[in-house]
Parts: sequence; structure tokens; C-alpha cells
Amino acid sequence: MAIGFTLVFGVMGVLNLAHGELYMVGAYVVWIAYAQGGVPFPAAVALAVVVVAGLGLAMERGLFRPMRGRPLMGLIMSVGMIFILQVFVATTWHVGLMKQVMPYIRGSADIFGISIAYQRLLVVPAAACALGALWYFLRHARMGRALRAKSQDPEAAALQGISVDRVDIVTMAIGAGLAGFAGAFMSPIMRVDPYMGHSALVIALLVTIVGGLGSIEGALIASFIFGFMISFVTVLVDSTMANIAAVLLMFIVLAVRPRGIMGRA
Repeated sequence: MAIGFTLVFGVMGVLNLAHGELYMVGAYVVWIAYAQGGVPFPAAVALAVVVVAGLGLAMERGLFRPMRGRPLMGLIMSVGMIFILQVFVATTWHVGLMKQVMPYIRGSADIFGISIAYQRLLVVPAAACALGALWYFLRHARMGRALRAKSQDPEAAALQGISVDRVDIVTMAIGAGLAGFAGAFMSPIMRVDPYMGHSALVIALLVTIVGGLGSIEGALIASFIFGFMISFVTVLVDSTMANIAAVLLMFIVLAVRPRGIMGRA
């Protein structure tokens, strides 16, 4: 989720605060298709990616493109989208009702005396495959190189014949699709509700800031750091202290390196 958030900001210059709601929509698609409709879990995940990517395309065309070059207005538009998606989901499927998504792979593994559900372990290779595919696309595909060019210098990229509109469309589709992918895989692990995107967005923001605004490599490194730190502090103390420790870590990193781990000037 943080990688998708960083990609959209790095290429489009848009701070999409509705990214958490895209994550939430991905979880709801899996709940509707897999838990309620009996669709196989892999197909439900693919459907979630397609639906959320389509929603991202609609946001790019209707919200962010008219506000291109006006980042503050784009930010305001994304805040409005938060309330639209939350109210729509809460009104349609109601708040507080149990929305349980059964694990795709049941049971747990015993690793060094610690019991870990197979569904949680499934997230690791899934995330690795998604990020590996994104890395290959950005490094070897023609459109991927166009995304990197626009991220580095939009004017020079346009002068070389790169379509800014097409790049933004692809960027938003990938960024939103990654959020939907994350929500789909987390739906069997955490509670599915209209406000589940809040906590995920906060972590994504912290990861993006610590990793360096617009740096995918930095976001990947920061994701590992925050993931391990939050897990350890939650086990040793509680989740509240884990969130406090995450914010303190951000302050420490910014005090030492204001641009983040791999941020650019």
C-alpha cells in the first residue's frame, strides 16, 4: 500500500489521502465476492485489483487531472473522496455488522515456538510478487521508463514525446491497484469496515515520509523497518505504544536526515 501511495506522489505530485479508502474498497470486494458470493479467493483478489484500479482511473480523470499543477486542490479533492467512499460503503453495507472473511489457507505454522497463521504467511510471497512485478515494469517496460522519466523531470519527459496524460493514467491505475491488492489480502486478517483505511493510511504516510517522498526504494526499506518495529513493540507492550514508537522513529529519522532515507532534494 505504501509503495502505491509513494508511486502516485512521486510521478503525479498528488498526495492522495483517499488511498486508505481504496485499500478499504479492495477488502470489501473480497468480502462480497469471496465471503458472500463464493468466488475463489485468487479470483476475488484479481477482481479487487481491477475494481480499485478502475476507481483510481475515475479519480485521476475526474479529480486530479483538472487540478494538475495545483497540489493543494488535489489534496482537498482526495479528502472529499474519503467521505464519499466511506458514506457510500457505510450506507450500503452498514456499520458495525460483522463482515467476516474466512482465511483462504486455514491453520497455522509453528516457527521457533511461535504460532503464525498461514494466511499471514501468505501475505509475504504475495507482496514480494507484486513488488517484483512493479520493479520489472519500471525498469524494463517502455511505459515504466516513461513513469520514471516524468518523476525525475516532467518537462523534459514531455519534450521527449512522453504523454503526460497517459503516464498519469497508468500511475494511478497501478497505485490504486496496489492498494486494492493490499486490502484484498488483509481482509481475512483484520476486521472489514468502512473506516479500516485510516490506520493503514497513517502507516503509509509514515513509511513515505521516512523512506523519502517519491522514493519507491526508500518506501520499501521503511516498510521493513516499521513492520518489524511495530510487531515487536506490539508484542512487548501494546499497539498504542507501537504507534507512538512509529511516530517517534519518524521524528528521529527526519532530525538526522530531513529528506528521508532515500529522499531527493
